[in-house]
Amino acid sequence: MKKSKILIGAAVLTIAGFFAIAADHIDAPAVAGGTSDITDIYAFQSQENNNNIVFVANVQGLISPADTDAAAFDENVLVEFNIDNDGDAVADLVIQATPRDGKMYFFGPIAPSQSGLNSTILSSTAIMNTVDITSYSASTIVESNNGMNFFAGPRDDPFFMDFFRYGDILTPDNGISSFNDPGTDSFAGTNVMSIVVELPKAMVGSGDSVNIWVESKRKQ
Repeated sequence: MKKSKILIGAAVLTIAGFFAIAADHIDAPAVAGGTSDITDIYAFQSQENNNNIVFVANVQGLISPADTDAAAFDENVLVEFNIDNDGDAVADLVIQATPRDGKMYFFGPIAPSQSGLNSTILSSTAIMNTVDITSYSASTIVESNNGMNFFAGPRDDPFFMDFFRYGDILTPDNGISSFNDPGTDSFAGTNVMSIVVELPKAMVGSGDSVNIWVESKRKQ
């Protein structure tokens, strides 16, 4: 068994419908510039199969195009999708993603072995799937198994934010109180390391909504 502990970053959202998003672009000083920083999490209904849901976790924001070919997932960082399907704010299922030697290994969805900041990689009990980690310029590599689809690799940052205008709005006494229409995408031209899991909705629960949060945990 391998253990990862120390919560590095987390983002939380509730799915009640077809699309949800939570974002956090390096505004936590403890993780700024690190390989475990979570920039966004997304959850949405699959465009190709209405019975499927897609989870996305993006890490390592603001990667420049010049640095993208050298960007890589940190093999000491575990990314964990937590799924609460009964509304008690405790994870009932997890999907774990951990890189090793050019591949991303996925485990779950399965009940976690423990709650809290520490996690054990569930390799001995969970369904394991792997996908080659693609490069930005290469053809997209998607692995399908057990009704699930998987992707891992660098991608253009999909999050839109007029960050500098936001700063102007927060500055007191400058007379600026609203965003421009259209605004300027401060993240345009930057990339992220993306982890994507598509799976049947039935695998995450039978209720009308589920709570989703993502954690990145560093091996100690």
